[in-house]
Amino acid sequence: MVDWGIARQIARFAARSDEIPDLGVDLPAVARELEGRVTEFTGLRPAGPVPPGEVVGRVEWAEANLTTLSGVLDPVVQRLERRLDAAGPFAGALRLGTGVTLAAEVGLVTGYMSQRVLGQYELSLLAPSSPARLLFVAPNLERAVHELEADRESFLRWVAIHELVHALQFGGVPWLRGHLADLLRGFLATVDVRVERGAAGGLPALPNPLDLVERFREGGLAALVQTSEQRGFIERLQATMAMVEGHAEHVMDALAPALVPDHQGLREAMDARRRNRSAPEKILQRLLGMDMKLRQYELGKAFCDSVAAEGGIEMLNHAWESPAALPSLHELENPREWTARVTATPAAA
Repeated sequence: MVDWGIARQIARFAARSDEIPDLGVDLPAVARELEGRVTEFTGLRPAGPVPPGEVVGRVEWAEANLTTLSGVLDPVVQRLERRLDAAGPFAGALRLGTGVTLAAEVGLVTGYMSQRVLGQYELSLLAPSSPARLLFVAPNLERAVHELEADRESFLRWVAIHELVHALQFGGVPWLRGHLADLLRGFLATVDVRVERGAAGGLPALPNPLDLVERFREGGLAALVQTSEQRGFIERLQATMAMVEGHAEHVMDALAPALVPDHQGLREAMDARRRNRSAPEKILQRLLGMDMKLRQYELGKAFCDSVAAEGGIEMLNHAWESPAALPSLHELENPREWTARVTATPAAA
């Protein structure tokens, strides 16, 4: 039902540019050079080769993510189609209108995101046979170097470390991809798409999008959660992603003194860049859930910094032993409770 051709056209338009500027640094070669050091420090050893780094433009990044999104949205769209089939003579028109609307929304969101992302370890959680990619978005990196007034080589090496950590997490923790996929599938299975009869028995009506947007604006994704089951999935997804992002942030800072020539000030400048947006940008980021991403960086990094300060990377790596060992949202804010739990000696039988 979703016209992915329209979504791609709109994403291309929203991306504004498809140029791939010369970064002046061979970023794929830098990633290859750093891989061994990052692997040694983290202790995460992938079962297979880390995908080679690729320098891409915004449009290629958007197209890769639209392909992934299509797999994520398919289960919900299929349920929506079944609901629309019950709309009688209005089914065809509703299907067409809904498909175009969804395509436009997905395209706009992806196109906007393509202007912000610096790098990504891109993989499809719901399609395990799909190969992962290590992407670096050249125009955004070029812009960030100028905005931060950073040393070019140092900044690019720093970003490469972050994305390499994600590659090692998903390649070296055999259950992580499947765990996130199960949580995502579980949440999507709880999403109930309703098509209700309109006023006075007229056209069937989809949920009021303005109402959904307002609720999301006030409380983020959690505000759209209707049941305790959904809330459980969302909290576990948020906690897992906070650990994934926070771990990468911790490692890039821990390795910077040894691997990034001019690393002083990079963290402060990056944090300021993430926060200092214009008012319209902040509103849009709130609507797209990007403020949640920022909170994941902050909460997860603070947790990882605290745990590593007391027990080193070895203590932190307890989190990768099993899904049960991952910190909860509560434990992310109370690292010592997590440490006590994962290091507790089982009671004698």
